[in-house]
Amino acid sequence: MSVIAVLGAGKIGEALLSGLLHGGHSPDDLLFTERYPARAAELTERYGVHGVTVADAASRADVLVVAVKPQDIDPVLDEVAPLLGKDSLVVSLCAGLPTALYERRLAEGIPVVRVMPNTPMLVGEAMSAVSAGAHATAEHIAVVKELLSHVGQVVEVPESQQDAVTALSGSGPAYFFFLVEAMIDAGILLGLPRALAGQLIIQSAVGAAKMLAESDEHPVLLREAVTSPAGTTINAIRELEKHGVRAALLAAIEAAKDRSTELGRAHDPRD
Repeated sequence: MSVIAVLGAGKIGEALLSGLLHGGHSPDDLLFTERYPARAAELTERYGVHGVTVADAASRADVLVVAVKPQDIDPVLDEVAPLLGKDSLVVSLCAGLPTALYERRLAEGIPVVRVMPNTPMLVGEAMSAVSAGAHATAEHIAVVKELLSHVGQVVEVPESQQDAVTALSGSGPAYFFFLVEAMIDAGILLGLPRALAGQLIIQSAVGAAKMLAESDEHPVLLREAVTSPAGTTINAIRELEKHGVRAALLAAIEAAKDRSTELGRAHDPRD
């Protein structure tokens, strides 16, 4: 079995380690890097996976999963570049960073796969989109899909769509959390205790998501099924439209896409 190293054991990195272990990978075939010794010791105790240096991870791993913050990528690539060969597979979980960045900095021919996951990976319900770099084959994509299948669903997209994916599903959970937060506040405004308002809205969100996932109906039809003539829901929808909620959401997701593009351009020597 391949040795898999996760560079950066933050929430996403830890979630991937946990998912791989639950999926049957041996702790002996997994490595991780973590800059804080106390955090590294905690993860080793929790999962039985050894924390190592970046150089050690690059030397020993067949699959190197890069899960650091985009602004931290340069020193990481400087350190791993001399240690990787064509038999290595680099998987980038860094928002906004194109495969071309890695290909410029690493030895010629090293396959790179770009991934945009999201935080529901923490509960095994991630939505991850994968894209092949110039040297990545169908076999490399299959390896990455198998890894990510342990923490949620996976789709393959052209890399040209990754910034849009980042804006829509990468950042998407935050939009839902924002909406739930506002609805709980509305419940409090209407006189409900916070705990009760939270329970009502969270279960409503879970149920609505399950209906969307399991129904063949378009979201418009599901919404219309709740919207009776002259009823409470249509009055609420009218206010949402009056306040431009739909337009604001479109603009917000477009702004997130633009920011993802900027993150990639920040590392482009042509700019």
